[in-house]
Amino acid sequence: MSALAGLLADLDAEGGDLDALVAGLDAAGLATPTPAAGWSIAHQLAHLAWTDRQAIQAATDPAGFLEAAKAANPLSYVEDGAGEGVGEAPESLLGRWRDGRATLRAALAAVPAEQRIPWFGPPMKSTSMATARIMETWAHGQDVADALGVRRVPTHRLRHIAHLGVRTMGFAFVSRGEPAPETPVRVELIGPDGDHWEWGPPEAVDRVSGDALDFCLHVVRRRHPDDLGLTVTGPVATKWMSIAQAFAGPPGADREPGQFDD
Repeated sequence: MSALAGLLADLDAEGGDLDALVAGLDAAGLATPTPAAGWSIAHQLAHLAWTDRQAIQAATDPAGFLEAAKAANPLSYVEDGAGEGVGEAPESLLGRWRDGRATLRAALAAVPAEQRIPWFGPPMKSTSMATARIMETWAHGQDVADALGVRRVPTHRLRHIAHLGVRTMGFAFVSRGEPAPETPVRVELIGPDGDHWEWGPPEAVDRVSGDALDFCLHVVRRRHPDDLGLTVTGPVATKWMSIAQAFAGPPGADREPGQFDD
């Protein structure tokens, strides 16, 4: 199996896990508030459907995507996309989201391996786009799970999110008007199956270590750092962990400490 095929299979699985949480919800269920301020479960699904639609256009019509992105209001396009689902019938919203997932998989599978896809952040290859969609689906799925009081079982797919979290370290600094650090950071995580996941040179002084789930929850900003068991040493690693985010766009409000009992 190619790297892209494996990522697309994991993207399908991540979407399927979220689908299992929301498939039986009626309109009242979709209106359940989530920890994201002002967002219901319907907002979360509509946002995923909207973002998938943007990714489909970016993969199939790059020039059209860039033109539309240039005209979009960066302060409101995320909220506008999420708002599309408010009041939409459950079968319509869920059907739109499911259809978009299937269309995106086909679109990414057709992109030449070395071709870069434009995006709201830096352009990326199809493998990176698939990884980003796994991260987004998992992150917004966490909001839905929290809203429903469901504790999800961590899977090997966390490795994709952790990898993206590490790769976006420089972006986290640059997006806040600071230069990307040249100091390397060593990241050592324990995956759900007890596997050791490592990034960065072993001799690096700046380090982040701990449970992979904690790291992933942190880089998608779904838990307050005080509620996680990560060990952070060194000034660069400490600064990074204060601003880490694996997604493009503004960071949004942090979760309050002690908000969740994990």
